[in-house]
Amino acid sequence: MTKRQGRLFFIVCTFLSAAVFIGLTIDTHTRFAELTNEEKLTPAVISGKDIWHANNCINCHTLLGEGAYYAPDLTKITQQRGTPYLTAFLKDPSQFYSEEQHRRLMPNPNLKDAEISDVIAFLDWVSHIDNQGWPPRPIIVSGTTIPDTDIGQPAIQASVSSDPVARGEALFRSAPPACNACHSVAPGANLAGPTLAGIGARAAAIIASPDYRGSAKTPADYIRESITHPSAYLVPGPMYSANKQSFMPDNFATDLDTEQIDSLVAYMETLK
Repeated sequence: MTKRQGRLFFIVCTFLSAAVFIGLTIDTHTRFAELTNEEKLTPAVISGKDIWHANNCINCHTLLGEGAYYAPDLTKITQQRGTPYLTAFLKDPSQFYSEEQHRRLMPNPNLKDAEISDVIAFLDWVSHIDNQGWPPRPIIVSGTTIPDTDIGQPAIQASVSSDPVARGEALFRSAPPACNACHSVAPGANLAGPTLAGIGARAAAIIASPDYRGSAKTPADYIRESITHPSAYLVPGPMYSANKQSFMPDNFATDLDTEQIDSLVAYMETLK
């Protein structure tokens, strides 16, 4: 290639790259309303945003990859925790975590009920922004050390396995239901929900307890009931329920089919 050809090649490639960049920029700007869920910008969402900034939440938390990275990324928090949990948490964070045990403690923002509702509306609006899959893995808010095999590891693809345990593990780590966003399978590592390590043995003890009022007769029945009717038995502790209602979403009975639930039960029964 001669100097003239090299110069020409450089100029043409520069103009082509610039044209592609401009085209992509224009495309992004024309899709802002779609990508950012703009049609759902309600007064509650705007009020929640103002409360978020007034309390300097960004000084610790992260949204859409921007923030302090000291506290958990909250981009998908409403989908991973749910409104009842977040409402109870914002009323009194100290019920859920202690500085001694978890090495961090969120200060109580002392928000009114309406302000809490608005903040959750804002976070829910954020969670529906098309952010190409961020954050890439579930939120970990406990100071407990969790083995690498418990988080961030891909499971066997359910679609290529006929083993119900393998399908259940894949489903456990996929979204939805993304069970591992709230539950660990490591002993003693309680997150937003209790650890599922040894759930079979605990289920047998719960069924035999006089405090149990559910309908399960076997550990497998109890695990299935916990998925489809999470408030049938409330695990003791203020961080798991409030007003006799479990913080675990109650929509899995309709969102998951029978085979999926059976696979989850089969997988959880193997957890020791």
